[in-house]
Amino acid sequence: MQLLDGKQLAKTIRAELAEEVRKMTEAGKRAPHLAAVLVGDDPASQVYVRNKVRSCEKVGFQSSLIRKSADVSEEELLQIVQQLNEDDAVDGFIVQLPLPGHIDEEKVTLAIDSKKDVDGFHPANFGRMAQGLPCYLPATPSGVLEMMRRYDIDTEGKEVVVLGRSNIVGTPMSILLSRKAKPGNATVTLCHSRTKNLQEHIRRADILVAAIGIPEFVTADMVRDGAVVIDVGINRVDAPEREKGYRLCGDVDFEGVKDKVAMITPVPGGVGQLTVVSLLMNTLKAARGEVYGKE
Repeated sequence: MQLLDGKQLAKTIRAELAEEVRKMTEAGKRAPHLAAVLVGDDPASQVYVRNKVRSCEKVGFQSSLIRKSADVSEEELLQIVQQLNEDDAVDGFIVQLPLPGHIDEEKVTLAIDSKKDVDGFHPANFGRMAQGLPCYLPATPSGVLEMMRRYDIDTEGKEVVVLGRSNIVGTPMSILLSRKAKPGNATVTLCHSRTKNLQEHIRRADILVAAIGIPEFVTADMVRDGAVVIDVGINRVDAPEREKGYRLCGDVDFEGVKDKVAMITPVPGGVGQLTVVSLLMNTLKAARGEVYGKE
């Protein structure tokens, strides 16, 4: 079994990004600038945004954090989005999800200029992705692709099962792996909560991408020998014996599955590390005008 070490891979890519930033600044250009909008005090969101800001600092990006209380109005949030759309000093920005219930997440997502949508959630970028056109890829699927590329995981003609159909991970992952590209050219089955004979589908997979959000759902009896398992899930489960009172785990029973497969990602230390790096890669593309050009 080979461990797919997202932590080490993210470190390597950050070093590459830092070198690109150094070249840009030496050429008299400003460093890429990523802004983040954080609404409310959701603990997980705070951790994610803090990691993004720290990652910006590590590679020499500029970063801005706009914090608003949970009772911010939808109108005010949309005004902030518009200001960021119009700010030429900001190359890309994200509005951290989830948002409070009184705010329409879809309306906010649609309000973000697709040219600055480095999260890759805007329908314009999603549509361009589906057609194989230049775009900002959603960060987590992009991180999975980068892992496959760097570990030389062959996807061509392989049976790939994607477990979960969210617009953030599962659905874009299925599109990307079925495209005529490398990684890609796979035969992809997208499974979800309504899939019949789910275990049979999973057992067929040469490559399994698990993103269903259920702790340790995939067990050893569901995975074929020699499969590649990429666990996108990150779940907090009670563990009274631990100092924090909980532990983090993926959607795959790592201990039960690891000796049966050829490659597997750990949780934590796997795909999650590459999600933030992919966001930075998109921001660098935005700064260079690689997708939509520079005005």
